This record gives sequence, structure tokens and C-alpha cells, in this order.
Amino acid sequence: MTSNSCAWRGRRWLPLMHDGLDVAPRGGLRLGIDIGGTFTDFALVDSLGSRVGVHKQLTTPRDPSHAVLEGTLAICQAVGCSLSELVEIVHGTTLVTNALIERRGDRTGMLVTQGFRDLFDIGREQRYDLFDLRLRYAEPIVERGLRADIPERLKHDGSVLVPLDEEAVAAQTRRLVEEERIEALAICFLHAHVDDRHERRAREIAGALYPALHISHSADVFPYPREFERWTTTCANAYSQPLVDRYLSRLETGLAEAGFRGRLWIMASSGGLMNLDMARRYPVKLLESGPAAGVLVAARIGTAVAGGDLLSFDLGGTTAKGALIRKGRPFRAYAFEAAHAYEYRSGSGLPLQIPVLDMTEIGTGGGSLVAPDALGRLRVGPRSAGAEPGPVSYGRGGKTATLTDANLLLGYLHPDSFLGGTMTLDLDAAGAAYREQIGMPLGVDALRAAWGAHDMANEDIARAFRMHATERGFDYRGCAMVAFGGGGPLHAARIARKLRVPRVIFPRGAGVMSAFGMLSGAQSFETVRAFRRRLDAVEEGELQALLADLDAEAAAPLGSGGATHWHRRFDMRYRGQHYDIEVELPEACEDVREALRMRFIERYREIFHTSLDEPIEIVGCKVEASAAAPRSFSTSPEDDNDGGEAMTGHRQAYFPAAGGLVDCSVLARSRLRPGLVVDGPALVEEPESTILLDAGDRATVHGDMSLVAEIGTP
Repeated sequence: MTSNSCAWRGRRWLPLMHDGLDVAPRGGLRLGIDIGGTFTDFALVDSLGSRVGVHKQLTTPRDPSHAVLEGTLAICQAVGCSLSELVEIVHGTTLVTNALIERRGDRTGMLVTQGFRDLFDIGREQRYDLFDLRLRYAEPIVERGLRADIPERLKHDGSVLVPLDEEAVAAQTRRLVEEERIEALAICFLHAHVDDRHERRAREIAGALYPALHISHSADVFPYPREFERWTTTCANAYSQPLVDRYLSRLETGLAEAGFRGRLWIMASSGGLMNLDMARRYPVKLLESGPAAGVLVAARIGTAVAGGDLLSFDLGGTTAKGALIRKGRPFRAYAFEAAHAYEYRSGSGLPLQIPVLDMTEIGTGGGSLVAPDALGRLRVGPRSAGAEPGPVSYGRGGKTATLTDANLLLGYLHPDSFLGGTMTLDLDAAGAAYREQIGMPLGVDALRAAWGAHDMANEDIARAFRMHATERGFDYRGCAMVAFGGGGPLHAARIARKLRVPRVIFPRGAGVMSAFGMLSGAQSFETVRAFRRRLDAVEEGELQALLADLDAEAAAPLGSGGATHWHRRFDMRYRGQHYDIEVELPEACEDVREALRMRFIERYREIFHTSLDEPIEIVGCKVEASAAAPRSFSTSPEDDNDGGEAMTGHRQAYFPAAGGLVDCSVLARSRLRPGLVVDGPALVEEPESTILLDAGDRATVHGDMSLVAEIGTP
């Protein structure tokens, strides 16, 4: 039983460190689970959205379902409930992401239009760095020998140029299954986004021959132009289908055997919830499910506390993620790059077309390996120690210095209070690693080497966020940052200072915020359709019919009465342009065509500060249907304050702005009260994370128990 879990006493959820708590909760419990590279996080809330308990435990990379099942049982045991009392589990996973990075998916074949099987090797013919002679690109998911040419061809308007050779489909499918031993098949034909008759027929033939074969076809996965991205996405979907199917089956079986009878949802990369059937059908949409959940709850909490625009910052064990939020809504994108082949460089990965919350991600996390490079420069990441073996200080076999080890040496983490005292860190081992691996080669002591790692991580993250915001025309200098993740609160104040972000919000339960985010989302599904037409040539009735069709298609997976909100977006451009911009249609709109024209001109001017005297084209339409999200939501216990003093003591920690090693204040997060002011340098500890306030920072406890820090000037 861990001290960071909670149990019920009367009307309050209290930490289990208090004695005499023996009353079990009943009914309406919802559990959020986020699998990270180092820890798997759990958050339990009741039917009113109030926090019940939280739990963290090390991820089991070889089979993440082990950590999920063990952690679910642990948190239920800790709060005194059974799995039968859980009405809902919402789960986010990095399974697909890891499968693409580590190439652990199943052997996948491809049926492709004759003459186009080398498209993956040709790619976009673009160099992401003009002067780097060592350029590397992600290897295609389907190797060349497993790509089968199929005689067929549609024109750009969907009319048939070459009929589908059904005998070739059957023969090539037999060869791929029986000789090449594939377990998944991607069907990718030219111009299928306009008319998918050939892809559907090929799927019928292959499915009839091998009913157990996992099959994806491109017009079903993402029916949009640009064959390279659409086919890559389809192959990634097929590649991960068997893996996800097996994982979800193990999870379903394990939970059922333990007594779970509720609903199980999977968080999608767009922030919506998918049922298991949709997750099995479209596993590629699960790529960024955990980070997406964190952005959702950051938007919710940040808007309630500060309003206006926000910068979401999540630092976990493996990566740091940043997302932009405008007027309470996260930025969205329909292009994502996975499995970068060269140091997280854009252009070196697999380009995918899936709806995602628009984030920047770099390989800097608590488990990031730290070492000097060939030129004597200190590098943090992108490789990580992960959960196995983990940082040196975990005592699980890790040998290479990590960012967590640096934060321990600097005094920001206490060796005896990590994870609420349930895990002891080895300070001496961390010191030896920094002294021998970094200090001696660079000619500095271990403390200075640790500070170099900490500050380098902050600079790398700030640089990535700065570029991400600049590319999207977002001025973060007047917004607030919402910091969460196991390491986010330790680094946020200093990153904000580098970015000149004036305010940082530290929510309660920041260390398991993505798990809470799983419970703040709503069931949703998004569908897209290519629709290339000149705006002045399309009839109003045709647009209305298109939207009605897509509305019904998007709402169908939600079931009867499930959809309560629709978001309708059009991709548009001036005639002759190659790339388009997204325009959202107002909810109440009588004249769709005129509304689109005005919205496009306004949006184009916002981006490019001009407009053109050219005809406007529609490229495609996207419709998202969603159910209602939970109204009430809290990541803070109703009252877990034991009445003690907030300040628990002092300890030496490294604050260069205050002169180096200083005795800084240490406070218990559970004892903070609304209105309390905390001046830096200070450390505020809770079991799941530690907040660092630098010299010159001043934080005030908000009414929802968030700590809102005003960042001092550099």
C-alpha cells in the first residue's frame, strides 16, 4: 500500500498514510491510465469528477498490459474498492509509437498500383538539411520484396483507366501469406481517395481467402490526396493492427478475470475516446494518445485558472512535449511524423496523415542519457534509460548518467521521498556516474556537470517550443504555461524564464496529469472526405448534402444518442496553390458557401496579411462528432490537509540565481491552502512530482489548489 494512494473517510478522500481508513467507496468510479516510457500512471475519480486516488508504477516495456493490470489492482486495493465498482476505464498507450520506432510490428505486405511500388523509396525527394552529408530517413514499413504490383488504375476523377485484375489480387495475396508469411496487408491504390471501388474489391478477395488476415485499405484509413503520406499511414495501420489486437485482447481478458464489468475506452491522438472496435480498426490513430490527454486537461485547468492563451508543457521519463492552446482549444493538425531516423529531426521520420493535437516533441525526459559528444559538448537525450534499466539512481542496473540523476545531485529531488517515499534513490551512485562519465572528461566537478545537464535540457526544450510557436504565429510572451508530468514542474519555471513566459500554472497531481486527462475527454470520432471543387462552382445543396453525409458517418461509431457536438472543417486554398489552410464552419450557418468564402479570406489574411484575386477551391472536408465531456473535474482531493505546517524544512539545493548551493525552503504540497504565497528559491513536494521555484519567482495557491507562479525577470 503506497502513501500516494487515497482512501475514503466519511466525505473526504485522504492519503493512506493516515490510520483507521476502512470504509470502501461505492459506485461511479472512473479510472484513467497513461503508459509512459518510464512510469505508468493511474488516476481514479468518482461520478462527480472528484479525485479519489492516484498511483504510479514502473512500466513493463516487454508487455505494457502487465503494468496496467497490476497498477489497476493496486490502486483499487489501496482505496478499498473492487474492479466491479469501476464503471469506466480510459486508457492511453504508446504501444503503436514504440512499435514504429522499434519496428516491433508484424510482418506486413502491400498490394499497390502497378508501377508505384517504389514510391516509398523515392519519397518526397526532399532533404531536411541541405548541408548534412549524413542524412538518414526512416526505413519504409513494408520492405520492397513484400510490395506486390497489381494491374489497376483510376484517373484523378475516379473513372477507371485500367480495370482491377482480380486474379492478380488473389495470386499475390496467396504468395504474400503462404510464401512470405505476412500477418497484415495494406491495400494502397492510386486515387482511391476519390473512388475506393478497387480497394474495397481487393479487400473482399483477400479477406475471403484469409479471414484471419489483418487488412487495411487507404481510402478507409485516411481518404485524402497525397499518395505517399496516405500509403505510409495505411501501412503503419496494418503493421500495428495484429500487435494492438493481441494487446487489447490480453487487457480485456485480464480485466474481466479480475472482475471489471464496465466500459473500456482508448484515447486517440486527436483527444477523443475510441471504443475497442475502432481502436482495433484504426490503431495508427493511437500514436499520441497519452500526450493528447495531458493537453486536454492542461487546456481545461489553465483556462479556468488564467484564461486566454496557454502553453502546455509535459516532461515525462522519455520525452518533453509542448502544445499551444488558444481560447481554451488546443491547436490541431492532420500531419504527424513518427519514428524519426535522425535525432528527432523533422523530415527524417515516417509522415502520417492522422488527426492529432498539434504538439512538438523532443527526446528530453527524466530518463534521458547524458554524455559529452565527440566535440566535448554536453548532450541530453534523445536516447533514454526508460523503465528498464532506468536511471543510475534507481538501482535497477542503469549505468549511464541521466537527467533524473542530475536533479537528484542538485538537491531538487530527495533520495528518501521520491514517489512519496515508496522508492529510494541512490545519491552516491548518481554522483559517481556524473563524476566519472561527465565531470572528469570535461574537467568539472559532479555538481557542475549535473547543472550543465539540467540547464542544457531546459535550453533544448525552450528552443523546440520557441520554434514550434513561431512557425504557428503564436506569441507565448503574454500567455501562461501549464506544467505537468513527472519532471515538468522541476523544469517549467526556468524554461518559462528563457521563453519570457510570465506565468506558470502547476496543477495539483501534475505528475499523473495525463492519466487525469484520460477522464476529461469525450467519446468522439472524426471522418474526412476529399472534395476538390471550386467554391463558386459548387451548389449550396451539394455542400449541405456532403455535411449531412459526413455528420452521420462520424456519429455512427458513437451509437444512438451519443453525438451532441459537431465540428466541421474545410481545407481550402486559392486556385493554383499547392497547400491549403483549414477553415472551421460556424455551428449555426444557413449559407455554407458564403460562410466558407468569408472565413477563408479572414483566415488567409490572419496568416499571410493579404488576400488574392483568385478563385477559391475546396480540397476536402472533415467532420468530428463528439459526446458531452464530463462537466465537473478536479485533480485535487477535497481535503487531504492534516493541519500541519506547509513548510517541512530546508535543504541544500543548487540555485545559481541565488548564489549556488543554498538552503532553500521545502514545502508539502498537501498542506498548502488557497491564498498562501510561496517565494523562491523553494521546492514544493508531492508524491508524484516536485515543483521548483527559482530566486525571484513568487507563487500563490489558487482556489482549485493549483500553484500559480509569477516568473521573475532574468
